Amino acid sequence: MASKVFADANLLLDFTLQRAGYPSAEQIIQLSIDGTIQLCTTPAVLHIVSYFTAQAYSKDQTRILIATLLNDIQVIDCTHATALNAVNSDIDDLEDALQYHAALAHQVDYFISSDRKLKKAAIPSLPIYTASEFLKSFNQT
Repeated sequence: MASKVFADANLLLDFTLQRAGYPSAEQIIQLSIDGTIQLCTTPAVLHIVSYFTAQAYSKDQTRILIATLLNDIQVIDCTHATALNAVNSDIDDLEDALQYHAALAHQVDYFISSDRKLKKAAIPSLPIYTASEFLKSFNQT
């Protein structure tokens, strides 16, 4: 069974906007397309990505881009109980806490984010990797 990997907004923005992290983001998206990993994200992340891509592209291009991503990315969400866990967690940024706890609830194997503050708040059962760290770690397993 393919590893379940959570894609935070910055990973998807690196890919969609071809920012500095694009090469690693592209490799991770390709792993999902190939079925090597099961990439997932939340509606909130899609909202963030659609907002910023709409600033760079037309609304139609943004819709096509998001629809294309959804061919290979599963959308997960959180329950009321998961939201309460996030609110009561040690993660200062509520948006980050909601993403992280949704990933925990869905038993994700890897969480990819370049957010250093979030990375420090991670628990041992779900460490947070940057895209390049994930690729190095994943290729060694």
